[in-house]
Amino acid sequence: GGRLCFRTPARGFQCAARACRAHRSPGGALVANVLRNGSVLLQWGPPRPAAGLRGFALNCSWDGTYTRFPCDSVELGAACRDYLLPEAHGSVRYRLCLQPRYAPPRPAPPAQCVEFRVEPAAMRDIVVAMTAVGGSICVMLVFICLLVAYITENLMSPALGGPVGAAVP
Repeated sequence: GGRLCFRTPARGFQCAARACRAHRSPGGALVANVLRNGSVLLQWGPPRPAAGLRGFALNCSWDGTYTRFPCDSVELGAACRDYLLPEAHGSVRYRLCLQPRYAPPRPAPPAQCVEFRVEPAAMRDIVVAMTAVGGSICVMLVFICLLVAYITENLMSPALGGPVGAAVP
């Protein structure tokens, strides 16, 4: 009871500046580490007071073009201190809220919420690939142009003189 977690916690994880971007909730209790590969590692500390804690409720929503869509809600055990969202969509604004759940009669405190946007990693990779392909095409076109110029200049030029012994009209 209260120990259900979906993965082994990543204790001591620090968000490196080049590898990810950290977003904190206004209270600072919830941190969303948005990694470059499109996954998000949520981290939080033990709530105060810890007595009677039964677990956590994690709620998610994201903004579409015209409306806000709810993500699946997740119930986590009291021992959990992080949660990995493996595939977040790029260019979408997420809002994740974590609320501690206590045994009755203790009321639940307000949820800690964090908002962030995931950078579209796939677009960056496509731009790099297209730049490489475009550069290769340009180099091939230059070689083709040089080859056509060489053929035109050396093989297709008209003869300067006529053949020996030919009659000229």
